[in-house]
Amino acid sequence: MVTLPDPALVVLVGPSGSGKSTWAETRYRRQEIVSSDGLRGVVGSGPHDLDASDDAFAILEQVVEARVGRGLTTVVDTLGFDAERRLRWLGLARSAGLPAVVVAFDTEAEECRRRNAARDRQVPAAVLAGQLKRHLAALAELAEERWDRLERVVPEPGRVADRAPEAGIRHTTRAPEDRRTSQGLRIVLQVSRFPWGEDPAAWLGEMAIAADECGFEGLAVMDHLIQIPQVDRAWAPIPEPWVTLGLLAGLRTGLSLGTLVTPVTFRAPGITAKAAATLSALTGGRSFLGLGAGWWDREHAAYGLEFPPPSARLDAVETAIETMRALWAAGTKEYAGSRVSLPETTSYPRPAGAIPILLGGSGDRTLRIAGRLADGINVASDLDALGARIATARGAATAAGRDPVDLRVTVLDLPVIGTDRDDTWSRVERLRGRTAAAAYAKRTNAGTAADQRDRYGALADHGVDTVFVAVADLERADDVARLGPLCV
Repeated sequence: MVTLPDPALVVLVGPSGSGKSTWAETRYRRQEIVSSDGLRGVVGSGPHDLDASDDAFAILEQVVEARVGRGLTTVVDTLGFDAERRLRWLGLARSAGLPAVVVAFDTEAEECRRRNAARDRQVPAAVLAGQLKRHLAALAELAEERWDRLERVVPEPGRVADRAPEAGIRHTTRAPEDRRTSQGLRIVLQVSRFPWGEDPAAWLGEMAIAADECGFEGLAVMDHLIQIPQVDRAWAPIPEPWVTLGLLAGLRTGLSLGTLVTPVTFRAPGITAKAAATLSALTGGRSFLGLGAGWWDREHAAYGLEFPPPSARLDAVETAIETMRALWAAGTKEYAGSRVSLPETTSYPRPAGAIPILLGGSGDRTLRIAGRLADGINVASDLDALGARIATARGAATAAGRDPVDLRVTVLDLPVIGTDRDDTWSRVERLRGRTAAAAYAKRTNAGTAADQRDRYGALADHGVDTVFVAVADLERADDVARLGPLCV
């Protein structure tokens, strides 16, 4: 399987019958492929109308320049033998900052002839023979042209190329005790929007049951008082999380349930400890607690809550973790710690299992607190920054005398996921607002579930244990099923 950068300029090079067009159609949207044959059909009588070639190539050049200039993936499907044209396209890609890739098709000559013979409109034998010779010359030229990548594709006889990556994925529901993917990851669905219509409880139940059937390890909900602008409008519903999770616990799924994340500014830490312990009891020990310092002053002001400066909020995080650990521990004895003193620790029901505390945030102090006190960190799925953040947290764990390997690394991923390339880009267009399509697609790692799994493999290589996945267009149970291949 050839994996190419995206977005990129992709120039196909090969004789007639080498499989260029079919290869492109299995990987790219129709709108991303700029084909000289297709444009002959637009400006002439059909794809083989050679009299229309000059007009077709004039339009092709305009389309390539416009798409590349906007940073959009552009696949140029011609014979690719004209070095002057190739260098012009390469220059456009350089100016736009796009990777420039050539895919050369090394299909056997006899296979090209066999395919040509099966066509309704055949390329004359002498013309095809000339193309086969010209292809060999083009390969030598390409080696000198400084493309970012030169891929050589050798399709098997009787077929064109590997099918699109999504085709090989088959999803099967997992048993509750087997919720890691083949990459060793836990995949948790984060529900951040609630377009539940007239029956909120039914909608929530359908989403949770679908997540369970698809093999998600868990389900998380945000803890906000007003819907955040990154997700939806302020008047969109954003339910209280612990009430919501209590409803979902009654479904008796195999999902772990928790928040991502609960601000320490919303509730006294003992009250949050009580809620998390109750959820653990209701789920048989399948609860987790995402914890954070809080960040949005508007919701605090609207609900009459204090919003201290960052240093005080992070002090409160340390206090909260210590309080929760004390209340979840066995016994009802007095507790006296470094930040907290409690006359008793009478808190029932006790958790039915360990409740992981995942501290969300990427600031250095937050990461150091996580390393010293929490069970894990939760950061953005940005590979460029991930290594340094893990190192900071695990360095603090080592300094505190903890085994850094025991610190769980979790990430929040916000992709656009479609069933295929066309569906993915349709979703990009619906969701991007005023952001340029290419920029939005890049920011959201737009692609199929198989594309996300390629990224998730790199996350696993960095030591990530859990990926919390939140998509902006989660509307129905069918949308959860669309994400199911992530869990394989």
